[in-house]
Amino acid sequence: MKNMAEQCLCHPSDQVAIIDLSGDARRDVTYGDLAQMVDGLARALLAKVQSGDRVGVLLSQTPWCATAHLAIWKIGAISVPLFKLFKHDALASRINDAGVGLVLTDTEGAALVGDLAPCWMADGAGTTGAPVAFAPAKRDTPAVLIYTSGTTGTPKGALHGHGVLDGHLPGVALSHDDLGQPGDCLWTPADWAWIGGLFDVLMPGLALGVPVVGARMQKFTVQECLRVISQASVKNVFFPPTALRMLKAQDVEIPGLRSVASGGEPLGAEMLAWGQRAFGLTINEFYGQTECNMVVSSCATQYPVRPGFMGRAVPGFDVQVIDDKGELTKGEGNIAVRRGAPSMMLRYWGRPKETQTKFRGDWMLTGDRGQRDGPEIRFVGRDDDVITSSGYRIGPAEIEDCLLTHPDVVTVGVVGKPDALRTEIVKAYVVLRDGVVEDTAGLQNWVKDRLASYSYPREIGFLEALPMTVTGKVIRKELKAMAMAECNL
Repeated sequence: MKNMAEQCLCHPSDQVAIIDLSGDARRDVTYGDLAQMVDGLARALLAKVQSGDRVGVLLSQTPWCATAHLAIWKIGAISVPLFKLFKHDALASRINDAGVGLVLTDTEGAALVGDLAPCWMADGAGTTGAPVAFAPAKRDTPAVLIYTSGTTGTPKGALHGHGVLDGHLPGVALSHDDLGQPGDCLWTPADWAWIGGLFDVLMPGLALGVPVVGARMQKFTVQECLRVISQASVKNVFFPPTALRMLKAQDVEIPGLRSVASGGEPLGAEMLAWGQRAFGLTINEFYGQTECNMVVSSCATQYPVRPGFMGRAVPGFDVQVIDDKGELTKGEGNIAVRRGAPSMMLRYWGRPKETQTKFRGDWMLTGDRGQRDGPEIRFVGRDDDVITSSGYRIGPAEIEDCLLTHPDVVTVGVVGKPDALRTEIVKAYVVLRDGVVEDTAGLQNWVKDRLASYSYPREIGFLEALPMTVTGKVIRKELKAMAMAECNL
């Protein structure tokens, strides 16, 4: 099969690849421009990086972010997406775990990385010179290492091969009502550091020849969203559910879109009905995770969208609901994907035991529970303790570990608390050392300064003791019940 970089660059040189709104004025980057940028960076990387080396990419929605990944893949190295909202500890855990030897970034990113790894300005490479040959690639040749939210322990790196892009294309096309029609133009406010931005939008758009909009947003606002859509003549949008709720709260109408897709959290009938009024079309839901993405999708132009259901298994994927014995069940059970699915990870990086436990026989367990009704699959709930807040999947263990480094904290438990806007907020229950004064803002800033700014606990409850098992593990179910009771649910 083709190297992923070749897949993304095999279009006429004068065709627009990326519409760059990250600067003061719109700039259209053609496939010819992008190919030259990729070759320039690839030539420079060859002097620093060998095949199989892990190279971090700490860049926002700019053409150089796309260039960095493509150049890394072109020479046979492995890209590691990193997020600008990460602070020191979050970056350190990923950089150290992956063995990142070099980070491609900009001045802002270099300040965040500090002394964690050597940094190199991605836009410093020339754009002239002989083209660089594409490194040969098979479906399972490692290409990208994307970290999970870390629902148990530290975040795990899901290693994907060059076949992962092919695995995403059918679901991306479905969720946008057959993406690739004349005039299509694709954008998402989701950062390209996450699998949703990188492989649900950027790389599929490039591979399908659909212009992709790059527009860095420090924070999602309705006004900025409308500006981007208007300035770039966007026709296809992947909106995280939180963005949809913010648009709905202001009763915004956006005519002229051809497709709207959403994933990460289930949408209800009310949201779907509002979407029909606001956009004049049906929002298509899709489902997946870092380990195996874009496995289920709705597609309003091909079959009816049923409120409460995520959609149907994407062609090429066998997605079923199985019981605890690994057998198919008509009742509620574990949502599972058959081994060998085209977007399935090769393995967790450096974690053979975790890789083994992710599977049960022929099935990869998603950790989510669901139920089938004919071809449709309904999402029931999460089988683990992951917190879904503003479209981000947040693992409580990483936040707990961070708070435990605070000198005043004895022990802590973190859960999700229902929230009308964000789906859930992070709620921390903390036991302090004797005589210490409660300081909510101080603990919140402690997390903000070390992890991602979106994952700090928006509420903190102070307890004399946490519910524990006999082996000393925090019973999160009891904390979750406390959080639910506070909402009168």
